[in-house]
Amino acid sequence: MDNAPTTPTDALDASFDIVARQDQAEADITALRGDVDEVKSRLDKVARAATRPAMGGSGAPAEAAEVKSFVDGYLRRGQETELKSISGMTPGDGGYAVPRQIDAAIAAELVDISPIRAIAQVVQTGTAGYRKLVATSGIASGWVSEVAGRPETGTPKFAEIAPPAGDLYANPAASQAMIDDVAFDLESWLAGEIATEFARAEGSAFVKGSGLGQPEGFLTAPKATAEDGVRAFGTMQYIGSGSATGLGTGLDGKLIDLIHALKSGHRQGAVFVMNSATLASVRKLKTSDGAFLWQPGMVEGQPDRLLGYPVVEAEDMPDVAGGSFPIAFGNFRNGYLIAEHSPTRILRDPFTNKPFVHFYATKRIGGKVLDSNAIKLLKIEA
Repeated sequence: MDNAPTTPTDALDASFDIVARQDQAEADITALRGDVDEVKSRLDKVARAATRPAMGGSGAPAEAAEVKSFVDGYLRRGQETELKSISGMTPGDGGYAVPRQIDAAIAAELVDISPIRAIAQVVQTGTAGYRKLVATSGIASGWVSEVAGRPETGTPKFAEIAPPAGDLYANPAASQAMIDDVAFDLESWLAGEIATEFARAEGSAFVKGSGLGQPEGFLTAPKATAEDGVRAFGTMQYIGSGSATGLGTGLDGKLIDLIHALKSGHRQGAVFVMNSATLASVRKLKTSDGAFLWQPGMVEGQPDRLLGYPVVEAEDMPDVAGGSFPIAFGNFRNGYLIAEHSPTRILRDPFTNKPFVHFYATKRIGGKVLDSNAIKLLKIEA
């Protein structure tokens, strides 16, 4: 009771103080309610965004939104709202990287269509100056007694692989009316057109590319008859067919020699590669007891086999003719390297061929023989 007012004036001051405190408390409560309402509003927005269905099928909402913005904004209407080119400071360059979903669709189509891509080693690189080191010899070892000295052993040898590269391009066109039609699946059409053209061009380059502004095909590499360990690194071994003009009568024996010229480690995963015309001739071959060397796949989707190994048809392989190399056998995963230096880029061109809109797509690709011991060739020669 020591703090109780002792005079009327003190009692009046105490009453004013209580009223002021009540007003401040009510103001604080009002402000707190406003903060709570704002927090609830933000949480509602987050919940609605999380439950909103993704556009364009499966995938993260952010990626789906990126694809939709790219297709509807840039490909359909040419709106350059978000620059995707590597040289971001120069809009005139016009290169727009394809979103992941479309680029993945193109890559899947390429694997399905391009036979060499499906069996070779493919690496994604961030620079055009890609290099790969290959060990051409292992670390030496030796035997010694328990108390004998340990002299230094030899060090491994390395060789550098630098796949020649070039810009692969496709330039499909669609009419403006098709693009404006919302029922037209621009994304799937564009991925299919680019994949078909890219597969045709790169399939030829991986087999017989010159290495000048394009990949170096495995048939372009140097060739010799010397066995592994004798030939220079990068030189491929070939075996003659026994006939100067055709496959010869003893082709079954030559194919067996071709198989066993490959080291046993490489034979795990090895395949035959030839075009359909050569395969038609090979399918007619029989052993001495009348059995066919070629065996069809026993299950749907399983590859046909020749002498127990899968057969891959690559139409860019040469026909049977004097001096040609119509059949290859090897482990292409170990033997041939494909280096992709950039994502697919698309430039929209509505001006060159009105009323059509061209979609100029480019992709930088390199290729070269990685291990020349992993691929063997059959040459038509006596």
